[in-house]
Amino acid sequence: MKTILNEQQLAITIQRLSHQVLENHLDLDNTVLIGIQPRGIYFSDRLVNQLKTQVKPDAIQYGRLDITFYRDDVRKGLHELNQTDIPFSIEDKKVILVDDVLYTGRTIRAALDALLDFGRPAKVELCILIDRRFSRQLPIQADYTGKSIDSIITQKVKVFWKEKDGKDEVALIE
Repeated sequence: MKTILNEQQLAITIQRLSHQVLENHLDLDNTVLIGIQPRGIYFSDRLVNQLKTQVKPDAIQYGRLDITFYRDDVRKGLHELNQTDIPFSIEDKKVILVDDVLYTGRTIRAALDALLDFGRPAKVELCILIDRRFSRQLPIQADYTGKSIDSIITQKVKVFWKEKDGKDEVALIE
């Protein structure tokens, strides 16, 4: 196992991404953030908490999206259901989808399909913690990237979160 981001680097990366989001969405007016269940919400929770230190907390509209039934691999086994919680309209809003690792692009495609059930956004952007650049199967790329890495198909990127795993770290597992 090789560490890609340690606890301090992870915190700095999330802080940088929050600043980049605010550069493009200064007051978050007409902008919503949506974390992708299950593991993307740990990252999106941290990102939203960081944004709350920089803008009025009530200016942030934040939701969570379960994409289980939109995945094209749902037939390969039972998936644990998560809860979708989007307590606002996304109609004509700027949506920032948030996930931890961008790999093949299939999770993001499923998220885009699921999102359309909630309305038609004016624009959708993607904020990713780790981008596995050379593994894409679909033409999807992030607007905000924490760190890009080169990895081979036999390697796995694992994001550890204190809330779930007892530590904050991003690691490459052989």
